[in-house]
Amino acid sequence: MASPITIGGLGSGLDTKAIIDALMAVEAIPIQQLEDRKELDQKKLTLIGTLKGLVNTLRDKAKSLSTMGEFLSYSATISDQAAANVSASSTAVAGAHTLVVQSLAASDRWAFDPVTDADADLATVNGQTLSFDYDGQSYSISVNAATSSLTEIASAINGATGGEVDASVVQTSDIGTGTYELVMAGGQAGTAYRISNITSNITGLTIDGTGPTGQTAGSTNNIIVGTNAIAVIDGQTISRATNDFANVIPGVSITALEADPLTTHSITVEGDKTAIKAKIKGFVDTFNELAKFVAKQNTYDEEAGPGGELFGDPIMRTVTSTVRSALFSQSASQVASDTAGFGTLRLLGIELQSDGSLKINDTKLDDKLDEDPNAFAELFVDSDGFDNGGAAVGTPAYYIDQSADSGLMDDLVREIDRVVKSYQSSSGSFSKGIFDARTDALNANMKLYTDQIEAKERRLTVFEQQLTSKFAALESAMAQLQSQQAYLGSL
Repeated sequence: MASPITIGGLGSGLDTKAIIDALMAVEAIPIQQLEDRKELDQKKLTLIGTLKGLVNTLRDKAKSLSTMGEFLSYSATISDQAAANVSASSTAVAGAHTLVVQSLAASDRWAFDPVTDADADLATVNGQTLSFDYDGQSYSISVNAATSSLTEIASAINGATGGEVDASVVQTSDIGTGTYELVMAGGQAGTAYRISNITSNITGLTIDGTGPTGQTAGSTNNIIVGTNAIAVIDGQTISRATNDFANVIPGVSITALEADPLTTHSITVEGDKTAIKAKIKGFVDTFNELAKFVAKQNTYDEEAGPGGELFGDPIMRTVTSTVRSALFSQSASQVASDTAGFGTLRLLGIELQSDGSLKINDTKLDDKLDEDPNAFAELFVDSDGFDNGGAAVGTPAYYIDQSADSGLMDDLVREIDRVVKSYQSSSGSFSKGIFDARTDALNANMKLYTDQIEAKERRLTVFEQQLTSKFAALESAMAQLQSQQAYLGSL
């Protein structure tokens, strides 16, 4: 659309453009007010997204500490680290144990009789074969006279077994032309993975100087016999196909490194206080990030005004009261029954500060962890042996846990979910969580503001056109009057 014609006050002497601009600025004030409200709601929307992220992070942190296995940590040490590697998971139990490594696991290994040239063909006719059994499978390697060197036979074995049996050529002597042996090694250790029933009619591919027929054991060519690892753990003899002895001691992994049947090693499993404190600190830090955000938004200064756009917003009070009620609202009966002093966060050295943050009293925390780590953990976690359904600890039975999990971390998760999650009731009614509801309301407000702004801008355009036309008419009338005045003055 072409720009409206404006009159510069040639007839009236008035600055009509400045007058129109001033009148337009006055009429545009409501539009700017709507723009300001829209901008404020956009800032609130962004901040609510930040607040939601902080609350969800706190919920996830609480969930990760809501069971005894996740909360407690254990460490395992051994008297001689050269004998075995040991580690403990969260399911371990503190205690002292013994270990004797009698033997390490070994993979079965065979070496055929030596030949003087690894690349010389051995077979005298086509179709000669080498066969053997491994891991329940039978393999047969057929060679032709022109492709029957040790190197070629090794390659054929590797291809036929898919690497289950590793075949290689080893130079055992470099005197003169040297000697070479074809070696077959089982891919896995243990007695169940021995190479057996070895048969060969390939000329020169022999065991004990003759072509083997069903060779299984009893030969010096069986240079390593596949055996299990054997260890005596707490007086009980344990056999494994590998050197790993996991969960013989509950929650403890042992990897044998060195066999010594005459030496008994001690293993100590104990609570890892450092790891537990790190988990608690992680939770406190996450809580304090939320508390810091809330405190900044709720701050008010007489000169500077509110600290944040969410000052006084109901969602701030809801979040604060939800988190605090879950962590600090123990019932009178709970407090009265706590004769050992493990019933509140403050008693454990986790103290609420005046600014809403948490602070760890390291001395008190250490003392309580040393006194009874399980009692310490029970304030935080569900300790009834179930996790809302599942097998009971130490029994083959399956139960449905109908009682609410009782630890502070589950309380916090449950309370956050109650106000944050949207859900549909059994009657069919739908209830939105606080963040979804507030976000929808702000988006609706911003759409309303946008519609109002567009309507007012359309009216403002019409108003400007009307002003321009009226001032143009004024200038025209003034010009005619001035012309008439000049005419009359000339008579």
